Amino acid sequence: MKLKITGAAALLAFAAVSAHAQSSVTLYGVLDTGILWQTTNAATFVPNAALNRNRGSRVSLNEGGSMFGLQGTEDLGDGYKANFKLQASFSLTNGRSGLADTPGASSMFTQVTTVGLQGPFGKIDFGRQYAPMAYALRDTDVRSAQYFGSVMTAWTTMNTVAGWPGNSTNLAVGALYDDNAIVYNSPSFHGLSVALEYAPGGVAGRLQGGTRESAVLKYSNYGLNAAAVYYSAHDTNPYQYPNVATAVPATGQNNNRFVYFGAKYTWHGVSVSGSFSNGRNPANENTGAPGGASGDINMWTGGLGYRFTPAFDVTSGVYYLKDQKHNQNQSTLYVIGLNYSLSKATLTYADIGYVSNRGAMNQELQYGAPVAPGRNTTAATLGLRHTF
Repeated sequence: MKLKITGAAALLAFAAVSAHAQSSVTLYGVLDTGILWQTTNAATFVPNAALNRNRGSRVSLNEGGSMFGLQGTEDLGDGYKANFKLQASFSLTNGRSGLADTPGASSMFTQVTTVGLQGPFGKIDFGRQYAPMAYALRDTDVRSAQYFGSVMTAWTTMNTVAGWPGNSTNLAVGALYDDNAIVYNSPSFHGLSVALEYAPGGVAGRLQGGTRESAVLKYSNYGLNAAAVYYSAHDTNPYQYPNVATAVPATGQNNNRFVYFGAKYTWHGVSVSGSFSNGRNPANENTGAPGGASGDINMWTGGLGYRFTPAFDVTSGVYYLKDQKHNQNQSTLYVIGLNYSLSKATLTYADIGYVSNRGAMNQELQYGAPVAPGRNTTAATLGLRHTF
């Protein structure tokens, strides 16, 4: 009889916990795709893509950044909360999941898998997550680091010309996601805050093997968003060209350094942004893709936008890249886009852009749609985005 009572009590306790958890869990996501037209194309991001390029134009569905996730919080009292987040990216065109940290690896939640605590001290999260620099780039770009012609596509080019083949999220310059990460976000003090990241590498016998460290200083107040980023990592991009399938052994080499300074100011619907950044390989300043650009790339960006109504806005941007070691490697992207909200959940958009690639540069217009190095390209997209 005692066993039965104990079992019933445990069952009731579990039911209560389950009910509480269910009440704090939210399902959310984005479905995004459209028609993409592009005048030149390449099969891959690797340097010999020039040999495989398709000179003709094509029309296809674009990759707009579709994803879904689960997030939840539990009130612990006295202003403290426990939280978790699981988020996965996928292609709406074919249903495939997004990239993992290792080429060919299977991963259900490709973007975020975290658990953490928040309170008066700020917020700390553990697990795979966006590197703090990703939010800094988004918040200081008029085009909000979107998938067509933005600071994100320009930054992606810094990685491709440094040898990233586009087959994983383990990059050569900075990071969009980091595995095994511990990220702390401080409270805001009159608009000023800081984000700190440390990701232990877990490499036996090498304390710095595979580690990542970063710091972001942010200011957000009176219409101004400003950010300074410092990112440093060891043994990143182990699958770089030509070793696209086999990882280079971890040695603790300091081979990924990214610094960024950017700001965006909005006043009466007008937004202006600008930034400067540099990505390089401190362990070997001349390391890049074989036969391509060096591993030392500067990026300048500028943006201008205007919100005509709460539902309609226009944004534009210029994104310039230059190889510090080889002056012939330069690239300039020009883009303009229109966004119109059909409702709070549904948005239509249209973008058109032109990129002038010189030397070994292969700056893309649409994320995930590579162009051949040294090829000028025009692209346009018309899309639909629904959030839930």
